[in-house]
Amino acid sequence: MKFKVILLALVILYACKHNTDNDTIENPSENQNTALYFPPVNNDNWETISTAALGWNTTAINDLQAYLEQKNTKAFIVLKNGKIALELYFDDFTKNSNWYWASAGKTLTATLTGIAQDEGYLSVSDKVSDYLGTGWTSAPIAKENLITNKHLLSMTSGLDDSQGDAVSSENLTYIADAGTRWAYHNVYVKIQDVVANATNNSWNSYFNSKLRNPIGMNGVWTDLDGLQVYWSTARSMARFGLLISANGKWENTQIVSEAFLNEARNTSQNINLAYGYLWWLNGKNSYHLPQSQFQFSGSLIPNAPDDMYAGLGKNDQKVYIIPSKQLVIVRMGESADGTNFGLSDFDNVLWGKINTMIN
Repeated sequence: MKFKVILLALVILYACKHNTDNDTIENPSENQNTALYFPPVNNDNWETISTAALGWNTTAINDLQAYLEQKNTKAFIVLKNGKIALELYFDDFTKNSNWYWASAGKTLTATLTGIAQDEGYLSVSDKVSDYLGTGWTSAPIAKENLITNKHLLSMTSGLDDSQGDAVSSENLTYIADAGTRWAYHNVYVKIQDVVANATNNSWNSYFNSKLRNPIGMNGVWTDLDGLQVYWSTARSMARFGLLISANGKWENTQIVSEAFLNEARNTSQNINLAYGYLWWLNGKNSYHLPQSQFQFSGSLIPNAPDDMYAGLGKNDQKVYIIPSKQLVIVRMGESADGTNFGLSDFDNVLWGKINTMIN
């Protein structure tokens, strides 16, 4: 009996041992179906789980790594149940290097809008002019007043997307009634002004206090030709993906409501079924592409799981979230092939290789 007690004590002591000296903590025997893990917010320690424990294909991992390097990748991270299963960096890029999110950062904007709504500062169904005043576009007032915050989040403002990237009022001209036309357009950024005015705060300050800091991200918004573009480490992008995969909860704190995320991660209108609130959605019957009014049949990324949703940014910045597999995957880097606006052939080829690795 005494031997059993001593043995049990040793087992408990081993299980509780925690290495705080390293930025990753290996736990290769971790069951892949355990509860979601969250890294601490006050340091860069992050538990890992080995690909061997997950039963992943080692040969396929090597092939994936070679492909990522060939395709100008700087950082690639795979989280399984919140723990780092794979973390790759290329050239002189490291876990401390910062890179731009491009349009993958639209998902940050959508999330902060949800937080502002949760706190009672605004509603996505409100008119944009309730917060920006009339004349924020060059559309007739009656048409401008049709545009709600939801139309900005769903890319259905009805404003002309052929007028260039600028979002000053003279560039925001009427082409169709709000809600009747889907067009990928930088006018979405006006929702940041809505949030700032509604909260009586600056966009940066509200973002940092309500989203960045509570989940331990780093990063900064920078102005690029009148648009706010987010820069951070790949691990910070992974933290954000983990938050969203956990239905807006970080450990015991609800950062953004699950109710809002359920709207954001589902089809937001009946024109582009593959688009939510600035999130791209896989597994739908059809989709539209940026700068196109054509409807394409089939799934957005055929090789990816149907339940995947994603933030997709220019030149192949990616944050993929796959609920059915408890995965968050991020990719930062230069364009894999040619310049693109977020979705490219790279997505489907990449997912073919990911599938070979994890299946």
